[in-house]
Amino acid sequence: MRILKQFILLTISLAIPLSLTNSVRADVSPPGMPPGANLQPGEESTQVRMVSENVLIEVQEETVGDILGIAHVTAAFTMLNLGEETERLAVRFPLSTNDGFSRYPEIDDLAVAVNDLPVGTRLVTELDKYDYPLPWAEFDVEFPPGEEVMIDVSYTLTGMGEYPYTSFAYLMETGAGWQGTIGSADLTVQLPYDANEYNVFIDSSPGWGHTTPGAALAGREVRWHYEDIEPEAKHNLSIALVLPSAWIKVLAEQRNVEDDPLDGEAWGRLGKLYKEISRLRRSTRDDDGGQQLFRMSFEAYEKAVSLLPDDALWHAGFAELLFDHYYWDEYYQAEKPGLLRAFHELALAYELKPNDPFILALLSEINSALPGALDMDGERYVFAWLTATPTSQMSPTPSKTALPPETATPMSVPKTPSPTPESEREQLPTNTVPPAPEEPTTTPVATTTSPLLPLCGSALVIPSAALLMRKKRRNPA
Repeated sequence: MRILKQFILLTISLAIPLSLTNSVRADVSPPGMPPGANLQPGEESTQVRMVSENVLIEVQEETVGDILGIAHVTAAFTMLNLGEETERLAVRFPLSTNDGFSRYPEIDDLAVAVNDLPVGTRLVTELDKYDYPLPWAEFDVEFPPGEEVMIDVSYTLTGMGEYPYTSFAYLMETGAGWQGTIGSADLTVQLPYDANEYNVFIDSSPGWGHTTPGAALAGREVRWHYEDIEPEAKHNLSIALVLPSAWIKVLAEQRNVEDDPLDGEAWGRLGKLYKEISRLRRSTRDDDGGQQLFRMSFEAYEKAVSLLPDDALWHAGFAELLFDHYYWDEYYQAEKPGLLRAFHELALAYELKPNDPFILALLSEINSALPGALDMDGERYVFAWLTATPTSQMSPTPSKTALPPETATPMSVPKTPSPTPESEREQLPTNTVPPAPEEPTTTPVATTTSPLLPLCGSALVIPSAALLMRKKRRNPA
């Protein structure tokens, strides 16, 4: 059913006039030739075989500016000339590619050594599959017959993707030009913390990268091993990750709640972080790690609102989590406990802080998505599905489509569990929501659970272009 919904959403998006296409240009397309690849011989045939290679991609903890991850790469190759004559070859290494956003980042710190001696490189260009001239580094190597030659390459690789996810790649297929098979290949991605199903996409993708099948997680490492392979596209290394800066915040908040289990602010921040890395641009993660992250977010928010029952923003953040889960996971299920709980949490938030921009933005979206769920009493929302007797008209069938979120900015984490600033919580700019009265009158909200009727057999309604153009509200922190 999830695939059907995504197909419907794709069909809708294709029907939008071309004048609206700028709003979705941030979608990432697959790169053509990622910087980082097996050495490639010149165009001439060769008797030199790649006996072994060992590639280590060390993902760094810190990044610079808006770069989505940095990794230091070292690759060691053992080459052997199987022929009877010395070969002098111009060996090549790719330096740039289309990063998916029509930008061409270039490696500028490539270092090459042959038999432990540094060698210089020269710049050459080749056309990629889009006929764009890409730079390659080229250097000369002599391969005496029957002798092993060691070639070492190191450089810095930048990640590609969209916060809070990144991906790194390394091409194996460029090694197909060498004689015979590659004897053995060991590829390792090393993280600055333990690798697990929450921070590594094992069997799914955030949309612009994936993790090559056959990965083995061991401590801080993700590993692949091959024997006697003729390198093809299926052997290319790719790994999709939670951005290190985002996961490090998770680890910090996990320590905070361990140190003080009664810190409601820390539980709220942790729930918010789990929520951010459990959802994608137009969906939620459907891998095991993503589903578990939703449950972990649910538990953290529940802790936050139980410890801080009068905190409107943690109630609202909890409601957002539940509503997203309803839309992507409970939509076609007979029971929808998440939707009802979302209404209760949002009702509490609205009662506590009726003029908050984040709460009003969430109310506005739900009002558009679920006709009849909310009423308006003047300029104030009334939770019809919580205060009225359910009828056959109260069918929780969304009339919206999921829209691209704003690119998030990493949230700073206080060193001590002090109250969280408003800018780091469930907030949106005030100009994104409808006006509300300065002193709204209080409308009682039912605290007892009112049952919602099962989903009726109505189809997904195509939303208006205006609703499609509006980006789905997301917290800027």
